[in-house]
Amino acid sequence: MRKFKAEIFQALAHPTRIFIVQSLAQGEMTAGKISEVVGITQSNASQHLAILRNKHVVETRKDGNSIYYRLRDPLFGEMLDKMRQYVVAQAMVAMNHVAEDQDANASVDNVE
Repeated sequence: MRKFKAEIFQALAHPTRIFIVQSLAQGEMTAGKISEVVGITQSNASQHLAILRNKHVVETRKDGNSIYYRLRDPLFGEMLDKMRQYVVAQAMVAMNHVAEDQDANASVDNVE
């Protein structure tokens, strides 16, 4: 189970792949649409999608000549949303610490 989890985190260990997963959380898309949304070449998108597919994060559906990509499970999108919430909360904590340090330094400066 730990190895499987590690493989998923490896698949998500690139900012572009995270962007792709976040985009696919909105619904399935072709590689061309993904490359347009993410702002990368279609060949680059295909490389990232292959990694995500090999790690069972995304799956495909063929419709005529088009191949559509979608998240294998909507939980991936939810997981990334939870991670975003965590990062925002940690940033707020860090900003509060900086503000407290600035207030403390201003108090010391006023005493001198």
